[in-house]
Amino acid sequence: MDRLGFPVMSKVTHLRSAEDEPLEIDPPDNEVDLEERVTQETADSASPDLVPILGANLRRLRSKRGLSLERLAKLSTVSRAMLSQVELGYSAPTINVIWRIANALGVPFSALLTAPDTVTTRVLRSTEAKRLTSHDGTFSSRALFPFDSSRRTEFYELQLQAKGVEQAPAHAPGTTENLIVTRGSVTIKVAGDVVRLATGDAVLFTADVPHTYENPGAELAVMYLVMTYTHEVGG
Repeated sequence: MDRLGFPVMSKVTHLRSAEDEPLEIDPPDNEVDLEERVTQETADSASPDLVPILGANLRRLRSKRGLSLERLAKLSTVSRAMLSQVELGYSAPTINVIWRIANALGVPFSALLTAPDTVTTRVLRSTEAKRLTSHDGTFSSRALFPFDSSRRTEFYELQLQAKGVEQAPAHAPGTTENLIVTRGSVTIKVAGDVVRLATGDAVLFTADVPHTYENPGAELAVMYLVMTYTHEVGG
């Protein structure tokens, strides 16, 4: 998923519910600044078992595309030190950082989070869920159908704490998001549109521009999201 800067028209369809009326790191010139930058890019609450999977996938996808750490750092605006620590399995980055890496590699978000698997039937236990959490802990994402092969859709459970705000970067050109709120209320801001959703409301919008999820309520908001790409993506 990338930021190509293409001009786009965001089309929003609001559906109301019936109730609504690997590498050594060279010492930097300024170790304090580098340490602070890496800390800002790291999420303490990411699942521990996600770290080695993320590192292996990042190393594999980066090598497959012939990208050096320096080149990927420039494309993703993620520090070389952070990328190296992720590949080595030392750090779990924030959701926003993973999005930036995925965009730079041209792969879906979950391509970095899913271990290769040849099993045809797979149960994802809630007790074993791999959740990603924002740096402030207000937003979490759980992949319900991880990528094991190339495909065009992703399915997520999203949770946003009361008064929480999550800013999402632009996804690949033509990407759409179809989201339904199953608990609480959510406000979606995308390309000048502001859509307020209550429990049971759904929305469909073009997500290849930056967009924001806000929870204006006093309780946890729960959403389910189907993300669709125009072309097959993955591994």
